[in-house]
Amino acid sequence: MRITLDNPAGAPRPLSPYYSQVARVEQADGSALLFVSGQIAEGGTLADQTRAIFETLTALLAAHGAALSHVINIRTYLTDISELEQYGTVRREFLTGTPPTSMTFEVPRLFRPEARIEIEIVAAVPAAG
Repeated sequence: MRITLDNPAGAPRPLSPYYSQVARVEQADGSALLFVSGQIAEGGTLADQTRAIFETLTALLAAHGAALSHVINIRTYLTDISELEQYGTVRREFLTGTPPTSMTFEVPRLFRPEARIEIEIVAAVPAAG
């Protein structure tokens, strides 16, 4: 097993120098697990922030040869649980297949005051070939 911590070129930079965006865990069979740090977006409505986050997640996964279809777990943190339906509507635009395992939490605040949502994911990437 080999673990690589990464801030992929071409993907949005982390908002802080104190974490890596992606942890890639290589498996013996050539497959990999990707653990993607929580992502936030700034400004706009919850729907705007959710779309921006999924676009960032798409870029981070693509940098490791993966796609949103490889997501097996998603954790979502909302500052207002009453906006859950808005989040769900946008989430279904991006996660179109069988839904991954999921947890959603209401939290009093996030890393940046203007952030209304944070999303972190785990993806399973099959071996090439």
